[in-house]
Formats: sequence, C-alpha cells, structure tokens
Amino acid sequence: MSPRSASVNEELRRRSRERLLQAALELVSERGYEATTLGDIADRAGSARGLVSYYFPGKRQLVQSAVHRLMHRTLEEALEREPRTEDGRERMARAIDAVLGLARDHPMLMRQHMAGILQAEGFMQCPEQQRLAELLSDTMARYGSPDAATDYPMLRALLMGSVYAALVPGVPMPLRTLRAELFRRYRLDWERGAPPGAEAPDGTCHEDLSRFFAPQSREQGREHNREADETDRPGRPE
Repeated sequence: MSPRSASVNEELRRRSRERLLQAALELVSERGYEATTLGDIADRAGSARGLVSYYFPGKRQLVQSAVHRLMHRTLEEALEREPRTEDGRERMARAIDAVLGLARDHPMLMRQHMAGILQAEGFMQCPEQQRLAELLSDTMARYGSPDAATDYPMLRALLMGSVYAALVPGVPMPLRTLRAELFRRYRLDWERGAPPGAEAPDGTCHEDLSRFFAPQSREQGREHNREADETDRPGRPE
C-alpha cells in the first residue's frame, strides 16, 4: 500500500480534532465541566485517549476551543442566513443576537466557559478563537468603525459581560434588557436582527451541535480517528 499523501494526512488530523471538539461540547453540555474527563471525551469521539494531548495541552484548552468553535459557527450562521445582507448595522444586530442566543440556548456550556476564563489559565488563544475574533472584527469594520482593531476588544468585552450577566446564578439579567442596552450603545433599531420572542429565522431551535463539525457518522469518525492516531504516532514516515 502506498503511503498517504500529506494532504490526506492533514484531512485525517483535522477530522480527528473536530471529533474531539464535538465530543467536548456534547459532554460538558450534558454533565458539566468537572464531571467530564479527557478519557470521557476521547471515548465519545472514538479516539485513542493519548491522541487528546497531541492536539490540546489540557481539558481547559480543549473546552475553550470547543466553545469558541460553537460561538464562531453560530455567529457565522447568523451573519450569512437569508436574506443575506451587507448592511453593517443589520450584521451588528445579528452578531449581538447570536451571542446572546448562546446564553439562552446553551446556558450550562456558556456558564462553564465563562467560569473557565476566570481560572488561572485565563483566556487561551486557539485557531477557533482566532476565527471568532476575525469574524467579530469584520463585523465591527462593516458596521462602520474607523478603527476596528481598537473597537473590536470593546465589543468583545460587552458581549462577554452580557453573557456573564445573563447567567449569574440567583441574579441573572433578562436577555431582553441586555439586548436593549447593546442596541442602544450601537444605535440599532429594535426590529433588526432576531428580536426576542420572534420565531427562529428558519422556524426551528437548533440543539444538534454536530452541524458545526465535519459531516460524518460516529462510525466514520472512529475509523478516521484510528487512521489519524496511526498518522500522528512519532516516527511514522509520511
């Protein structure tokens, strides 16, 4: 059998990593962060347990990367949904609603994410976070910011603060109130985006996280991960 090409090996690694990200999201949503182990994540992904540490230094970074993937793809969906628009104010409204919607639709996951950022490891850079940052920066630029590089961190802080405020146990702020304040700050009409109480844009409420990852069945994922496991072993010739 001829050796696989570099591009095939890269695709196998990508799919293996995606399965781990998806498994992390599913398990933390179901059980919470503390009750989820790296072994649980590897088992759910159909991956060798040692492969987790090949891609991620630890559980905290894996979960942060997984949540940033969810945030990036949720934001991307909101910005690109029909009717598509290049209107900067509409895109800003959609971005705000997409992030606030994560607090509503995935409260445990987002609460665990916010708690993790406040741990000693803090906010970790990863490819998923970078893609999220690029999309929010682009939204800020299209909105009309003369200096998106400076204004983006404030937008990020306001969105993170709003998610935190919505999820504080015992004293959560209503998402409607938080949305009103963000829309006031960015001078957006209430009817833009996806106002609270309105039907979801496609008439459904998505709970299946798998659409954010490589399309493949669980058994396909196990087979790809077995191949990726062998590909990633030290000393294996390309």
